Amino acid sequence: MNHPVLSVYAAIDAAFDELIGVDPLYMTVEQRQAALAHSAKVRARAEAWDLRLLAASDDIAETTGARSTATWVAVETRDAHGAVRRRASLASALHERWGQVDSALEAGALNLAQARVIADALDALPDELDPALLGKAQAHLVEQAAEFGPRELARLGERVLEAVAPEIADEAEYQRLLAAERRAHSATTLFFRPRGDGSTDVNARVPDHVAHRLRTYLDGYTSPRNRRLGDVDALPLSRRRGEAHCALLENLPARGLPRQGGTATTVAVTVELDTLLGELGEAGVAITSTGDRITADQARRLACSAAIMPFVMGGKSVIHDQGRARRLFSDSLRTALNLLHPECTADDCSIPAAWTEAHHKVPWNKGGRTRLHDGTLLCPFHHHRAHDPAWNVTYQHDGTTSFTRRQ
Repeated sequence: MNHPVLSVYAAIDAAFDELIGVDPLYMTVEQRQAALAHSAKVRARAEAWDLRLLAASDDIAETTGARSTATWVAVETRDAHGAVRRRASLASALHERWGQVDSALEAGALNLAQARVIADALDALPDELDPALLGKAQAHLVEQAAEFGPRELARLGERVLEAVAPEIADEAEYQRLLAAERRAHSATTLFFRPRGDGSTDVNARVPDHVAHRLRTYLDGYTSPRNRRLGDVDALPLSRRRGEAHCALLENLPARGLPRQGGTATTVAVTVELDTLLGELGEAGVAITSTGDRITADQARRLACSAAIMPFVMGGKSVIHDQGRARRLFSDSLRTALNLLHPECTADDCSIPAAWTEAHHKVPWNKGGRTRLHDGTLLCPFHHHRAHDPAWNVTYQHDGTTSFTRRQ
């Protein structure tokens, strides 16, 4: 099995044996800087050779009976199958199409991540592009890799035709975006998976522009720049975005939704009168028109929202009262509340009024009236807390709202 390549590998092993026992702590800062930079170059050159070796080894699968050479490598080296398959795909791309990238990686002028994004960008170019222009695009991105990392190179790769062929760049970009939009449209999905613990996983794939719009809406609610430090800010960003998503859905205007069964799309909550009139924290259950069972405390909170239609049942399940949005906080009254309270009134919370919910200081089931000075604004987080039996709520004379945990 002697071969110059195997002899080189043996020499590399021997060289690394010399590093055993060497403690980098005793190197100077300058020496460690030089070693790290040189290590990156050595790693890139090793990666280039490994990819070249992988691209030339299709016959290993035939000899061993493995499904593919990548599968054999993954089993033999105990590596992740997906990672090896991606390496094999990159190896084929560099070997068959992108020789300049391969050479730059072999020389240590690129790292593996840079080579991958350049190859992806070149593969995304129009199939009918002139080979000479492909060569220019390849050379341009390899040159830019001397200054930019993978993220920046990916952006440059999307617009590489503007640099090497500006006369056709607009049309090519239009066709690329059109194809991407069609792919995104055909791949759009949304799944609900109830977990059985009171929560549901929502998994979706949507076009980028829809995801960006949703992120913009949610970040408007969660951005630390919009708020002072408070309870909400202590939560992870993913949790804050989840809370914002709930608030967005709860505050969608019903009049903008399609009609179902001859009526506007809405969610109704059915609750017994005695339950509704009960004290905060008392046992009680309400049922929504979607078939969900919720606590009476949650039903009282939802009754504050114009997006929810409460049906209050009297004796023998006869409808005692059907609340209407206009009966709660009208548009004009809500506008007045927004002017009076530009932000959530909870202490140390500055969620903008547009993202808050109108709340009765005296619960309407306890005789509270829908008047300007009997209402206040709370963000969804604090509105939940106002209806949480574990918290006391105090409405201060200056218009703020304070919360203290019950003992």
